[in-house]
Amino acid sequence: MSDSGKPEQREPREDYPRFRSHYIPRTRNGRIAVVTFLGLFSLTQPPLINSIANRIEPWLLGLPFFYGYLLLIYVLLIGVLIWAQRRGL
Repeated sequence: MSDSGKPEQREPREDYPRFRSHYIPRTRNGRIAVVTFLGLFSLTQPPLINSIANRIEPWLLGLPFFYGYLLLIYVLLIGVLIWAQRRGL
């Protein structure tokens, strides 16, 4: 209320509180988790996977190199997610 007893006029967008997007990490550890996850995930995509791991030999733990490579990357991805969850990010 103003001094005259009338409600103050406000811009319509001022009626709503401003929130930050929940897609953007807010902490340093959150940014580290996102960058690490995206970096590891990019190693599983065609331009890189075709040049890095597109072969059968050598065999790793009874698996062709390609499957061993993907297994390692996916385990690391899950590790990043577990780390982020334990940190509460």
